[in-house]
Amino acid sequence: MNEQKRQNFQKIVWQWYRLHTPALPWRNTKNPYHIFVSEVMLQQTQIPRVLVKYPEFLKIFPTIKALAKAPLRRVLSVWHGMGYNRRGLYLLQSAQYIMEKYAGTIPKDIDTLKALPGIGHYSARAIACFAYGVCEPFIETNIRRVIIHEFFPKKKQVDDKDVLKVLTAVEPAQKTQEWYWALMDYGREALRHTPNANRKSKHYAKQSRFESSPRYVRAKIISYLLENKKATVEELRASLRTDGHLKHLSLQAVKNILAGLEKEKLVTKTELFFGIA
Repeated sequence: MNEQKRQNFQKIVWQWYRLHTPALPWRNTKNPYHIFVSEVMLQQTQIPRVLVKYPEFLKIFPTIKALAKAPLRRVLSVWHGMGYNRRGLYLLQSAQYIMEKYAGTIPKDIDTLKALPGIGHYSARAIACFAYGVCEPFIETNIRRVIIHEFFPKKKQVDDKDVLKVLTAVEPAQKTQEWYWALMDYGREALRHTPNANRKSKHYAKQSRFESSPRYVRAKIISYLLENKKATVEELRASLRTDGHLKHLSLQAVKNILAGLEKEKLVTKTELFFGIA
């Protein structure tokens, strides 16, 4: 890459970041547990919602030990409203595993982090970077948007491998934690009113409609079981069908979704009744 282009890009991102740095509590802590919680919360959830739930979660589960000891029902009750309830389960399972294997210390090794429930390529690298300063190029949706917008303006089907090559080339020698914050913020805010460059990514997938989707039904079932403790499949279906989006929901569809929730260990069945695991 041309050195002048590299420097110009860094200058644009740094200048914007210094003028528009958001006040986000997970960026003002060096506590690896707090950063771990924030990264799981930020998976597919917008920042305003996390800003509300993050302090609430840490108030109730201030340490990884406190989280590891909590029953799933309690964790999901606090998680409620964040969406993707399996992330709450994964967070609990990860806390239990870390207490058992690492005496409560969040690992800094990327491969070790990736082995934890619900922690993938991006989250492992983000946790290692923001908690420990162990930074190597990683991609999330806003970072991808910046790189494609700036370096692949006319290309279609951009592969993440090419995005990573650019990230490696433009990464500064210092302040790498702040650099990745800056890239994410720049992609999310500075490019908000430009065409979404992520649509030119080889990995882009348009999100399906939430209402009436299996994910929507799953969330409704978890909410009902948190409020009512237990229910039969017929009771769950009757409750779900009061929702205008689900008035034609079949009994078999409910059974299929419950089977998935059982397999993921979010719910259990005792005789005729389902409840939170």
